[in-house]
Amino acid sequence: MQWVTEHPPQGQSLCIQCGLCLPACPTFQLTGREDYSPRGRLSAILAIDNGVPESGVNLESVLDTCLGCRACEPACPSSVPYGQILERARSEIAAQVPGARRRFRHWAVGRAITNPTLLGFATRGAALIQRFNLSWVLPKPLRQPFSGLRLLSFGSNSLPLTPSDEPALGEVALLKGCVMNAWFTDVHVATIGVLQAAGYRVVIPPKQSCCGALAAHEGNADDAHRLAQANQLAFADAEAIVINAAGCSAHMADYGEWLGDGGVFSAKVVDVVSLVATAIENGDLPRLDIRSDRVGVQDPCHHRHGQGIISEPRIILDAAGFEVVEIDSSGTCCGAAGMYSVRQPSLSRELGETKARQVDESDVSVVSSANPGCEMQLRSYCSEEIEIRHPIELYWDALSSGTP
Repeated sequence: MQWVTEHPPQGQSLCIQCGLCLPACPTFQLTGREDYSPRGRLSAILAIDNGVPESGVNLESVLDTCLGCRACEPACPSSVPYGQILERARSEIAAQVPGARRRFRHWAVGRAITNPTLLGFATRGAALIQRFNLSWVLPKPLRQPFSGLRLLSFGSNSLPLTPSDEPALGEVALLKGCVMNAWFTDVHVATIGVLQAAGYRVVIPPKQSCCGALAAHEGNADDAHRLAQANQLAFADAEAIVINAAGCSAHMADYGEWLGDGGVFSAKVVDVVSLVATAIENGDLPRLDIRSDRVGVQDPCHHRHGQGIISEPRIILDAAGFEVVEIDSSGTCCGAAGMYSVRQPSLSRELGETKARQVDESDVSVVSSANPGCEMQLRSYCSEEIEIRHPIELYWDALSSGTP
């Protein structure tokens, strides 16, 4: 195997084989296999660089088991850009070993969910399946993640934008996204409400698209580039781009990799939990009365490992008056990881069940998670009594009903 695309993996030679990534890697911890660790995967990529592929190592297989959680990046003393290497290596495999299943996954994440009409049909179909308990009609790999969906609506959703002539804190543009807009509309409603309460004018550029994170993670570089370019045009006049899904904000924070603009676009990207936490600390949003409710915190990997966002959700929940409970101080991946539950259901299940046990042990009835895939994974493995909500939703509920 040789690299054939215009953007082959780069940066793998920075790895010094120290092994500090091993304790951080969920798949290594589950299996104990070197080739299922960041070090092992980078060794396989380096072997191709050197023209001597490792005997008995299938690069497609070892990369397919990787969650892409990026927990290895903060642990790495050499700052190996593992996430970018992984996506580029997967695009190489896609170019050389296409396969019917991979082509279907690429169509699903690069074309289907990015098309509002197709996603609308899928959403109404999913709503019908929910209402009449017909999940048995779904292919078996989809049944577990499907069980983690919120209750979907048959109708279209509108967002409550209130004009503001003189916003105290300026104007921000909201990314609607793909599934966030169709399946998590309440998160958008809460986001708009909280940002307007802080003093922002919120606008929604009309020609925006899906961010392309899922396409990039699957090695679908062509659609990832196309979607990034569409958003570059759609948000060209935006002062700041606010995103309320951790996977989307992490991906768009790395748009310089896809646009080659030196990070100009990415400099405008901000995750909503960072913006709201700052507004709370600056006094632009209130701290509400303390209540007796306990809320567990689940850190999406693309917050904790991809962007270093850790304290911000806790600041928001504390300001909402909740007692913040740590579920997993190490921030191990929940096993959602985009399409991972479909590609690697056994490993995904082990991680999901572990996270559910941690939730049970924390003795909470509400868990905060700021990523749609994580929310679905948690809901599909936790007991039905556990409520999974976005931290911005929880703050908005408290703000709407509470007194500073």
